[in-house]
Amino acid sequence: MTKRCLAAQKEDRANGLTMSPEKDQKKKVGLGKKVTLLRGISIIIGTIIGAGIFISPKGILKHSGSIGMSLIVWIACGVLSLFGALCYAELGTCIKKSGGHYTYIMEAFGPQMAFIRLWADLVAIRPAGMAVISLAFGQYILEPLFMPCGIPPMAIKLATAIGITSVMYLNSMSVTWTARIQIFLTCSKLLAIAIIIVPGMYQLFKGETGNFENAFDLSGVELSGMPLAFYSGMYAYAGWFYLNFVTEEVERPERTVPLAICISMGIVTSCYVLTNVAYYTVMSAEELLASEAVAVTFAEKLLGKFSIAVPVFVALSCYGSMNGCLFALSRMFFVASREGQLPEVLSMVHIRRHTPLAAVLILYPMTMLQLFVGDIYGLLNFMSFLRWLFIGVVVLGLIYLRYTKPDLPRPFKVPLFIPVVFCFTCFFMVFLSLYSDPINTGIGFAISLTGIPAYYVFIYFTDRPKWCQRALDSFNRNLQILLEVVPAEQ
Repeated sequence: MTKRCLAAQKEDRANGLTMSPEKDQKKKVGLGKKVTLLRGISIIIGTIIGAGIFISPKGILKHSGSIGMSLIVWIACGVLSLFGALCYAELGTCIKKSGGHYTYIMEAFGPQMAFIRLWADLVAIRPAGMAVISLAFGQYILEPLFMPCGIPPMAIKLATAIGITSVMYLNSMSVTWTARIQIFLTCSKLLAIAIIIVPGMYQLFKGETGNFENAFDLSGVELSGMPLAFYSGMYAYAGWFYLNFVTEEVERPERTVPLAICISMGIVTSCYVLTNVAYYTVMSAEELLASEAVAVTFAEKLLGKFSIAVPVFVALSCYGSMNGCLFALSRMFFVASREGQLPEVLSMVHIRRHTPLAAVLILYPMTMLQLFVGDIYGLLNFMSFLRWLFIGVVVLGLIYLRYTKPDLPRPFKVPLFIPVVFCFTCFFMVFLSLYSDPINTGIGFAISLTGIPAYYVFIYFTDRPKWCQRALDSFNRNLQILLEVVPAEQ
């Protein structure tokens, strides 16, 4: 072999172009382990921090009654969320399957309960949730273009539709690029929070402490409002469970999952508390309660013309939440298909891009339908309690598995009081929803119960008419050819 050939071969090896004879014959098709510790942290932080901390932290202030109590609620909700995240870390290290809530309910309580959760997610919760965060993206990405005028509603919906489509396309094309862009978006939202925290802390250290006088005045505190304050706080922290949806793609999950969760929750809790301290340094409680978008009001008071950049950062934050949520949720549908509870094509992988293409696209039609014709906010109102109901069921399943499967390997194990406290908190919030809004909560509960007949029709009774089975087989085959997907190799 000539020196020139050797040099070319060496260059190919450096670029990762050469393959062993076995790999040359056939490259394995499947979802690789591409989620590193940094990417895991970006998924968790990127999905937790959405538009809320920039727009409306006033819900907690309103229900807690004072500045001091609101900061205590923010810290307490961070600790409770950490408890829930630690419970999921234990589940993620002893059940090394993707799918999150769905997989853990399946392992603990069986396929029927898991399908009810899947059904509620598929028909209502996830499309509505995706549409809401996408609408926030559409509104804030257009705001600098229309200031100071109002934005036409149809323009918001069109921008939202473009945002949803681009996220779907990105997740369909490459797992690696999806993760890289998620890291960039997470860094951008942390930068936005730093732009609020640093000037706010500077003002605080200069002696601007007037708004903190009588911060713990309890005259305006009502015990009936505290549960609602905690409900708002727990909602702001929601998203710590999304790394568990992609466990099979995490490098060394027994180490990466707990570490990513602990680091992320520490960062998010610190950011949330310090951001609120910065807000209170610059704005009084009355000004904060009167503001429609707290971060914008803060920037206008302190940063002058730079305030026009705040809506852009909020839009990027929303886009990061959209990207992280879709990346995680597609894996839940992928696993549900592999378990035989969704059409077979959803558990297939693109032959070249190695992405679960069909599982990524399944939410697209329902989300677009909700966006243009559905009452999204009304739907979220009566479906939000189901989130905490099923998370409570998952953590109850952890306690149940401790006794039914004591020999299950648990590389990471939390003290028993942590799942007990968190489980009680979840069920208390569910009870609060039933008490405070029984009609909407009842409607949401009824929608989830439609999963019971759906389970028996689509899953339990396998003796389908021949024409029905032929139609399903034809649907799977034609969609498989159209999307160029094949079953993942184990």
